[in-house]
Amino acid sequence: MSRARPFAFNNARLVDPETGYDGPGAVVVSGGVIADIARGRDFTDLSSDVRVIDCNGGMLAPGLVDLRVKTGEPGSETKETLRSAAQAAAAGGVTSIVVQPDTDPAVDDPSVVDFILRRAQDIESCHIHAAGAATKGLRGEQMAEIGLMREAGCRYVTDVDRPIVDSKVMRRILSYAAAFGMALAHRPQDPWLSKGAAATEGEFASRMGLPSAPAASERIGLERDLALAELSGGRLLVDQITCAAALEALARAKARGVNAVATASINHLSFNELDIGDYRTFARMDPPLRAEDDRQALIEALAGGLVDIVVSAHAPAPAEDKRLPFDEAAPGGVGLETLLPALLSLYHDGRLPLVDLMRTVTLAPAQFLGLPTGRLASGAPADLVLCDLNAPVIIDADKLVSKSKNSPFDGRRLQGQVVMTVCGGQIVHRIAE
Repeated sequence: MSRARPFAFNNARLVDPETGYDGPGAVVVSGGVIADIARGRDFTDLSSDVRVIDCNGGMLAPGLVDLRVKTGEPGSETKETLRSAAQAAAAGGVTSIVVQPDTDPAVDDPSVVDFILRRAQDIESCHIHAAGAATKGLRGEQMAEIGLMREAGCRYVTDVDRPIVDSKVMRRILSYAAAFGMALAHRPQDPWLSKGAAATEGEFASRMGLPSAPAASERIGLERDLALAELSGGRLLVDQITCAAALEALARAKARGVNAVATASINHLSFNELDIGDYRTFARMDPPLRAEDDRQALIEALAGGLVDIVVSAHAPAPAEDKRLPFDEAAPGGVGLETLLPALLSLYHDGRLPLVDLMRTVTLAPAQFLGLPTGRLASGAPADLVLCDLNAPVIIDADKLVSKSKNSPFDGRRLQGQVVMTVCGGQIVHRIAE
């Protein structure tokens, strides 16, 4: 599709998280932006050079923004490259991703941020942003070059899966990052309680004979992180909150005015500890899957606005890293292509209104990053997803676009097919007709 040729989506169900509109309408795309919007009607007086796309009543919404995506580039390109991640994102209706800094070398220097963003310039299927390491080498000891990485284009800082144990170091990072308008993303956990754990402590883990840690590890870690955010005045991104006790701590802190935004992974919204079944390594996650009560509490927190953003937690791993004893297998799963249909399960089950659900993967993460995307408005970037909400989907990991196939959703029946993805005014994905 030529960027210069305008096209129009008619007969759509527009879902706009910014205005709260969920109803019939149409959108015209031209010059890489949304040129016009009609609510409650179609466009009927279009010029002959406008290509008309009949949406057949499908949902037309802003493209998804995923804050937590791992790739293997640089250093482990066999897992995932920036290009293959972008192609997987397009197949899942995701138009913006933030790649994590736990690569080889780690993204702890402005030159590596610049490398990633330069590589991304040649990739049109998805907007690629970079997160920088909070500490040098992700070792949790010495603060990375946060100011210089910000100048290079870094969106936020994080040590990804590694906890910053030294509270003084973390306080300093929160304060310093805030001076540059950046957040620190941190996984809440007590590093000593959680060390070596492959499952959540409880009867099921005991029967499976798996090394485990109590969910209280997360609450303990989060209480400290929130206290440091309050003390420093910094901005904290709570990375993948998972359990009811931690949610209570978050609610108290937000009530006090602590500057904290919380994410939940689609994995923890969709699965519980029983889904590891007979040592199913595709379901080994970090943090580990929790009890069903915790999953239900997480969904309620999402519906109530306590949890702000949903992420795919895309973590590619080749087969040789997954086909190991459960406690030795690499944690995580690919998620860019399954994020939207899995999320829509909460809509089909009546847990959240569609517009509120879509806000968690569009407008909310876009606002967190300071991006102009995530909304349907004239002049906004033409980053869009067209989805058949009722189309059945059976996830086949072998058919995923991602280079790695480690999907916890393999074999699961979902509802919601991405029909087309538009990024920067270009159609970058569409299903075969």
